[in-house]
Amino acid sequence: MNIQDFIASLTKEDIVYINQEFEKLQNQIPSYSFSKIKDQELKKIVNIKRRIANNCFDNWFNKPINLPNDIIKFLNDLIAENKDFIKDYNEEDLKINFIAPILNKIHYKDIENEIRAFYNESLSYETKEFILTGNCDFYVSKGLFSPEKPYFFIQEFKKGIQYSNPEPQLLAELIAAVELNGFTTMKGAYIVGAIWNFVILEKLDKNKYQYFISDNFDSTKIEDLTAIYKNLLFVKDEIMQNH
Repeated sequence: MNIQDFIASLTKEDIVYINQEFEKLQNQIPSYSFSKIKDQELKKIVNIKRRIANNCFDNWFNKPINLPNDIIKFLNDLIAENKDFIKDYNEEDLKINFIAPILNKIHYKDIENEIRAFYNESLSYETKEFILTGNCDFYVSKGLFSPEKPYFFIQEFKKGIQYSNPEPQLLAELIAAVELNGFTTMKGAYIVGAIWNFVILEKLDKNKYQYFISDNFDSTKIEDLTAIYKNLLFVKDEIMQNH
């Protein structure tokens, strides 16, 4: 069938439907995937700036937390088993062999308060100007069988920055969570190989945000891995107390 025959075969209802669908395409809101959004794209859709951290992590990082000897041994063993491989681990290797054991040991699960961790779970936030959507590597949320209210994110178990930049990806997730929850601040972290960075996002005004990035934590060094573990414990305690 040529194009003329096709057009002649259309009913009035077909033409109305085609016009409606074409109008939808013309007015389609741009959508950005968490796993693919780039720094320039994020800054195009929201007003966001990085600020010097100064003392904003002090309350988070400096809370005295004493770890029992069995946890210290667990962390030392984890380093010994993985430090020679982390640079060559792919994303799943890094997650299963090194990251997941830490998160499982922290145990972000509270049946009574209906809070747990979700892996590779979807999230979506829509405005009149844009949509942020996709699957998140890891987040802790209210809800036992499906996430209802996200509290803390860890993004991109990548072995090297050349594969993608996790910073704008994490920030997009934090923005979505802040807006969905009606919060003014949200914590998160991103991982590139052995290096962890913690992040605090603050909402200043409508569509306006600022964020702070911590110094690097090298998870192959026991002092840093111990600090990472304590930072994650702090987040767990904060969520359980303020859910």
